[in-house]
Amino acid sequence: MGETSPKPNFLRLAAAVMLGCIVGGILFFVIALFIGFFNEKAGMNIPINLLVAENIFSAVLLILMMAVSIGYFCWKVETIPPSEPEAEPEDESEEIL
Repeated sequence: MGETSPKPNFLRLAAAVMLGCIVGGILFFVIALFIGFFNEKAGMNIPINLLVAENIFSAVLLILMMAVSIGYFCWKVETIPPSEPEAEPEDESEEIL
């Protein structure tokens, strides 16, 4: 009834975290680009730009995008089984002649 899925190994989780950081950074740049474009065209003063060190809103947006991306990829690693099943240990009682 309740089939247990194997726990993902460390390398898959590390890859998910690295990919989440990269995708989160790219998403931040895309969102900041669109907000900057909208600011310039509409004449609004939305305080999001690429100056993360000087603007708390940009830093929060960057951290949020990275956290969401890392969480998504870790969730995918947890729910999708590996493409190749792990090799089962061989029976040590058999002798190789």
